[in-house]
Amino acid sequence: MNRPTTPLLYNEFAPFLTRYFPYKVQKISLNVGFTCPNRDGSKGMGGCTYCNNQTFNPQYCRTDKSITVQLEEGKAFFSHKYPHMKYLAYFQAYTNTYDELSVLRRKYEEALQVPDVVGLVIGTRPDCVSDELLDYLKELSQRTFLLVEYGIESTDDVTLLRINRGHTYQDVIDAVHRTTARGILTGGHVILGLPGDTHHSLVRQASVLSQLPLTTLKIHQLQLIRGTRMAAEYRHNPKDFNLFDRDEYLNVLIDYIEHLRPDLILERFISQSPKELLIAPDWGLKNYQFNELLKKRMRQLDAYQGKKYGT
Repeated sequence: MNRPTTPLLYNEFAPFLTRYFPYKVQKISLNVGFTCPNRDGSKGMGGCTYCNNQTFNPQYCRTDKSITVQLEEGKAFFSHKYPHMKYLAYFQAYTNTYDELSVLRRKYEEALQVPDVVGLVIGTRPDCVSDELLDYLKELSQRTFLLVEYGIESTDDVTLLRINRGHTYQDVIDAVHRTTARGILTGGHVILGLPGDTHHSLVRQASVLSQLPLTTLKIHQLQLIRGTRMAAEYRHNPKDFNLFDRDEYLNVLIDYIEHLRPDLILERFISQSPKELLIAPDWGLKNYQFNELLKKRMRQLDAYQGKKYGT
């Protein structure tokens, strides 16, 4: 593959947003009281083995507050830095399409009524999107910015079973195609370093994911979080886990990025969990610090997104 004519290392999320907005936008996370089918007994109990939603819920993000209050408090949190910023309501915690359509519609529409909210990002599972819901989201996407973000986590059904996801990769394929067929922007989320993952299997995963018509992709390293079933598994059998150190993860990630489709928008590369909840690995890096390390290493290696795509 010929090297791009620009010095672009990978497609970043902020420039992607400028296609839709002439101003800065910030996502505000919401927790609006949803659950998941692998928590309530529909498909299982206990949720994903790695999951503790406290790791990504800001202080203002609490179910005893209305959607409007959560958004207004989120706006107050961010507005001191950019007073003229606009916002995307990010339905993040648990499965945000897992309810009756009438309930979902009411919640999404409430968020859009809040001043300076200019769109929605809806995090969900691939087995929790009916055609009826997708038809409504198609209509919604025609009047506001909308990104549906699917938790994919892995393309390996054995891994998905082990982490108690309660769905298969075929469910992912089906959901992504049904969503994009309606013209809805569609994102994915994966975790690198789940039990059973190897450098080789992750590179293969990048090629498999690239066959999906995704617009955006979030990539996170596995983090062990206190109070999760995976943390208990690690205590009993640590040899089952390959927790990347920083340099190992950089090497795997760069190889992964090189095998990804060149036009995918890569939103982020690491997860930052609160120190009081984090068991390992703890690199002590913020997102922007890691991104600078990643770019530096990619320049050293003459690496760029899609360099090995299709090989």
